[in-house]
Amino acid sequence: MAEQTRQPWDTGRLFQTLTYFEVIPFWGCLQRLFSRQPQPKPAEPSTSMDIILVTGATGGVGKRVVNKLLSKKDKVRVLVRDAARARELFGDKVEIFEGDLAIAETLTPKLMENVVAVINCTGTKVQPIEGDTPTREKYYQGIKFYMPEVVDVPEIVEYEGIKNLVTVARKYLKTEKTIFDFTQPTQDIKEIWGAVDDVVMGGISSSQIQITQNRAIFSGNVSTANNGGFASVRTKNFAQPLDLSQYDGIELKIQGDGKRYKLIVRGEDKWDGVGYCYSFDTWNNQSQNIRIPFDQLIPVFRAKTVPEKGKFNPRQVYSLQLMHSKFEYDGELNRTFSPGLFSLEIESINAYGNPPTPQWIHISSAGVTRPGRPGLNLEEEPPAVRLNEQLGGILTWKLRGEDVIRQSGLNYTIVRPCALTEDPEIKALIFEQGDNIRGQVSRAAIAELSVQLLETPEACNKTVEVKEMNEPTNEPAWANLLGNLTAD
Repeated sequence: MAEQTRQPWDTGRLFQTLTYFEVIPFWGCLQRLFSRQPQPKPAEPSTSMDIILVTGATGGVGKRVVNKLLSKKDKVRVLVRDAARARELFGDKVEIFEGDLAIAETLTPKLMENVVAVINCTGTKVQPIEGDTPTREKYYQGIKFYMPEVVDVPEIVEYEGIKNLVTVARKYLKTEKTIFDFTQPTQDIKEIWGAVDDVVMGGISSSQIQITQNRAIFSGNVSTANNGGFASVRTKNFAQPLDLSQYDGIELKIQGDGKRYKLIVRGEDKWDGVGYCYSFDTWNNQSQNIRIPFDQLIPVFRAKTVPEKGKFNPRQVYSLQLMHSKFEYDGELNRTFSPGLFSLEIESINAYGNPPTPQWIHISSAGVTRPGRPGLNLEEEPPAVRLNEQLGGILTWKLRGEDVIRQSGLNYTIVRPCALTEDPEIKALIFEQGDNIRGQVSRAAIAELSVQLLETPEACNKTVEVKEMNEPTNEPAWANLLGNLTAD
C-alpha cells in the first residue's frame, strides 16, 4: 500500500549523490581540496584482473608472445623454469611463476588465479650436437642443417607436462570475461560503486552496496512516500568504455531475496541518459546465474521505453546499475513489489559469449602425424620427421600432447608451424589441414598469430598447419582463412 504522508525532500542526500558521481564536478573538487582528500583515480571495472598465462615464455616464440601481449596492455603471467632469465627479459612487467610442467606439484591453483587464457609455447629443447658448428645462428636461421640432439626428454615435455597443465587449467580456467569479481574485492571496486535512490526525484528510499570478503551486498529500504519507489547502486563511468562486442550478454551470479530487480547498462556517458534495462526475478536465499542477452535489453529513459533508440550496442559500455523498483516501464508497476527492506548478494558480473573464443593456444609442429605414415618419402621430409626416433620420438609425443588438449573440454586452437626462422618480418601466411605442407615461417608471425587467435572465434577447436609465402602480409584475412577450415 502506498505511503501517503509527504516527507521533506532530503536535498543534502541529493547533493551528495550528484557530487559523488561528478555530476557537479567543480564542487567535488572543492570538497577534496578543503578536506585534503586525494584526487580520485578514473573508475575502472575489474577486467584488469584478467590474466593471460604464457608457458615457455623465455623461448624464441614465447618471449615474442609476451612482448606482443604487453604492447596490447594485457596482464601477463609467465611459467618458467628459470625465473632469473625471465626477469632479464621482462623485468617487472609480468608476474613470474617458477615451476616445471613435469612436476605437477609446482602447478598450484595460484598459478591459474584470474587466468582467462593460456598460450603454450613449451617444447623440447633441440640443439646442434656439441662441436658440430661454432655458429648456432646458422642453425636457427635454417641456412644449413647440423646434426641435432634433444636436451630434454620429449615424453615428459610434450606429453606428461601438457597433461599436468591441462589438469589444473580445466579446474580454474574461466570461460567468460570478468567485469566485476566480488569474491576478490579491490579498493577500485569499492570506490567505483555508489547509491542512486529516488531522492533524485524527491523520494526517501535509501540503499547501499557493501563489499565483503567474498561478495557485494546491495541492500536498503524502498519507500513509496513522496511518489518515490526505487533504490539502486550504479558505477561511475568507466575510464575507458568496455568493448563487449565479442560477447552475447551479461551474467550475474547472485543470491536473492525473492524480489524483482533490474540491470541497467548504459551505452553513453551522460548522467541522465538512456539506459538499457532487463528485469529479473530472484529466488529467496538461493543461488542463481542470471543471463541477460544484449538483444533483450530494453532502451529506457526515466522508466519510459524509447524504442526509437534501437538495439543496444555492446561496443561501448560506460556504466552498470542494479535497481529495486516498484516501477516497470511506461506506467506499469512491478506486480511483485512491496515497500520495505531488500537485499541482493552479488558474487560476480561477467560477460558471456557465443561462439566461444579459444582459451588455449598450443604451439605444436607440422609433421607430427608423418612418422610411420605409409608411402612417405623421407628424403622430402624435414629433419624432425626423418630423425624422429633419434630425437626421442619428439613428434610422436607432440601428437600425444595435442590429443590431450583436444580431449580436455577446453576451447583451443592447435598451431602446427613449419620450420621456424628468426625473420622479423611477418609475411603472408598459408593455413592448411591434413599435415602435408612443408616450408618455413617466422617466429614473429607465429607469435602475432597466437595473440590474435585469442579473439578469433573462427579458429576455435581447430588444428591448423602454417607456413609463409614470400609476399606481403595478409594479416587482415587471417580470420576468414581460418574460418574456412574444419573443426576437429
